[in-house]
Amino acid sequence: MPDGRLRPLLLAAALAMSLAGCGNLAYYAQAVGGHFEVMGAARPIDEIVRDPAGDPALHAQLREALAIREFATRELGLPDNGSYRRYADLGRPFVLWNVFAAPEFSLQPKSWCMLMVGCVNYRGYYAREDAERLAAELREEGYDTFVGGVPAYSTLGWFDDPVLNTFLRPGTLEVARTVFHELAHQLVFVRDDTVFNESFATAVENEGLRRWTSAHLAGGQRASFDAQRARKAALAGLLRDYREQFRALYETPRAADLQRRAKADLLAALRGDYAALKAGWGGYAGYDKLLGTDFNNATLVSFALYGELVPAFEALLQQEHHDLQRFYRRVRELAALDKAARHGALARLLAAANGATTETSGRLASERTGSSDR
Repeated sequence: MPDGRLRPLLLAAALAMSLAGCGNLAYYAQAVGGHFEVMGAARPIDEIVRDPAGDPALHAQLREALAIREFATRELGLPDNGSYRRYADLGRPFVLWNVFAAPEFSLQPKSWCMLMVGCVNYRGYYAREDAERLAAELREEGYDTFVGGVPAYSTLGWFDDPVLNTFLRPGTLEVARTVFHELAHQLVFVRDDTVFNESFATAVENEGLRRWTSAHLAGGQRASFDAQRARKAALAGLLRDYREQFRALYETPRAADLQRRAKADLLAALRGDYAALKAGWGGYAGYDKLLGTDFNNATLVSFALYGELVPAFEALLQQEHHDLQRFYRRVRELAALDKAARHGALARLLAAANGATTETSGRLASERTGSSDR
């Protein structure tokens, strides 16, 4: 990234840290330090693959990553810049660990306000123990919490984001998914609207994967990908249904002990329905840990943030006959609206996609534009 763009970011970070309380000071210190550690570990991919002493398997993966990077700009109209042209091996499975939190009897996520991106519904740490420490503190305050590993994040074009071992090692599809998703954030990003941002990026990711796999996967590989996508869609549908049931549960006034018991019963029903769904997956158990005994409101919220509005964006893409430039123009128009109007428009798209009632779409829009404690 050019020095002229780096300098104001560093000054802004220094100012934010100087104005923060002790807790925020420590948070920004780890964020700045962790990010620069990632950037410092990155080397140009062209340089790595020319090294005759390097690992041939790694070189092949990195060449594939560059091909995906070119596809993202050429076929998807995503930003053409220095992102995903360098590589860093961090020596760990995730670059960040995000903390999600929600009240015991609510699906309204807790949010945190941060430099450059506004308010988001998670808090990221470069060290897992720091994330677990915050989660423990929030549980003491009565929150449901979930700590999830993150393979990548976007600096929204402020830096040239590198390819990381955290999403390179799982294989080509994970590289494609990540590159398409994170570059979409560089294209459109709205402050203080996590659900909009993540759902848009996921919709672009899905369209990118559809095009990439059609062009590059052979029959057997394509069948495996289609099965993976079907499992993901089935789970998303199940969790959407249960989010509605949990919302209805929490909107019904009850004594805390009765509400707690009803919540436990509904969680048990969810696990039962998941087991029935999984029975048709030929032994695939990739979601078992996530849907295990620790599943709670925060886990459910983490799914919603990344997927709840995806059908709305996919309906919009379909309206534009999968013309991505027209789709991006429509998304920018939505981004320019105030949050209530933006989510109202998306709720109408979602209602049309799901066959929901106007009353339901209006209620969901109201919930998404609500604020939580910060």
